[in-house]
Amino acid sequence: MTHIVHRNLRQAPPVAVSGHGIWLRDASGHEVIDGSGGAAVACLGHGHPHVVAAMKAQIDRLCYAHTALFSAEPAERLADMLVGHAPGGLTHAYFVSSGSEGMEAALKIARQWAIESGQPQRAKFIARRQSYHGNTLGALAAGGNAMRRAPYAPILSDAFSHVSPCFAYRDRRDGESDADYVARLAEELEAEFQRLGPQNVIAFCAETVVGATLGCATALPGYFPAMKAVCERHGALLILDEVMSGMGRTGTLHAWEQEGITPDIQVIAKGLGGGYQPIGGILVHGRVIEALTKGSGTFKHGHTYQAHPVACAAAVAVQEAIRDEKLLENVRAMGARLEQGLIERLGNHAKVGDIRGRGLFWAVELVRDHASKAVFDPALAVNERVKHEAFARGLACYPMGGTIDGKHGDHVILAPPYVVTAGQVDMIVERFGDAVDAAVAGL
Repeated sequence: MTHIVHRNLRQAPPVAVSGHGIWLRDASGHEVIDGSGGAAVACLGHGHPHVVAAMKAQIDRLCYAHTALFSAEPAERLADMLVGHAPGGLTHAYFVSSGSEGMEAALKIARQWAIESGQPQRAKFIARRQSYHGNTLGALAAGGNAMRRAPYAPILSDAFSHVSPCFAYRDRRDGESDADYVARLAEELEAEFQRLGPQNVIAFCAETVVGATLGCATALPGYFPAMKAVCERHGALLILDEVMSGMGRTGTLHAWEQEGITPDIQVIAKGLGGGYQPIGGILVHGRVIEALTKGSGTFKHGHTYQAHPVACAAAVAVQEAIRDEKLLENVRAMGARLEQGLIERLGNHAKVGDIRGRGLFWAVELVRDHASKAVFDPALAVNERVKHEAFARGLACYPMGGTIDGKHGDHVILAPPYVVTAGQVDMIVERFGDAVDAAVAGL
């Protein structure tokens, strides 16, 4: 009997007892490749000696100091590493304990920017359907994950509205070019600004590469410049959620580096600390900070564990390892190998509709019929079947249902650690391909 409230209250999960490199071992001795880094978190794998040593050293020096009284040296170092060179105009960092908390901070600082820049009427946010921005009430309201939102809909804020994602596999019309599809999405965003009143919109929020809800969906070329142009035309901010896709996951430190734009606020987490400690945060453009500095001089927000010294020390060490071991180069090389392997193994599979992603962030969308893109009955829980078949073969992956509308559609994500080798990538592809075959046999 377990006294923990697990995700599944009817069946307790296996207990993880140790990890080394890209491997995890449970209490029964079963070893699995951490093929998704948990939820695209464990970017360095498990037990990285540099990170472990940095955490131990910080624990010996200082474990906690409240930010109402003190800053901490690891927090200052981490901020210097991330925004000391002002990438894309991002000049300040604010550290919390999760991606959801990071999104809450982004929404609050954006609202405060509106007030302190003399625009208190700005009180609306526009985000996208089939997005995910976190599980706190504010972040959940911002997100468009229909399945997660449904139970809490009556208590979610009405400050948020949603437009279509850039999801070419499902939503681009027959005969529609990339440019025409992007133009249509820009027109939709413009229409939503007009419906709300352009002067009333604080920001447009989007995942640079959509994570778990849509399954590693990348934007078409020109999409983000078109969206930012709409925001700039109406004086609104652009908030990019890179909790999953950022901090190296897609092959550059920031996923927006591949889109030709920069955000006003960027939300980060997962790859920031690699799971070694709970940490997330926001990176903020100088003009947003300037409005607050000239106004009240404070950010009216806070958490007990923000900028936690041990969490920041772990994140510094993770970022040092990514830099010193040239792991972004490995993400790009092994990402290309993973893409090619998945295409060769599953590209012509009758039950695979789409293989999409970037860097070491890939998803396979499962369908009942490849040609028509018809989906499986949700009651079959095909994505969960793949998870169980993969686990039995020694591979952990990240399944999700409701790809299309919160109920219909199945996909499975692979997001191995940045330290993965060519041989390990091949092993992941082999085990995953076998799991898909077994999961859809007879369906």
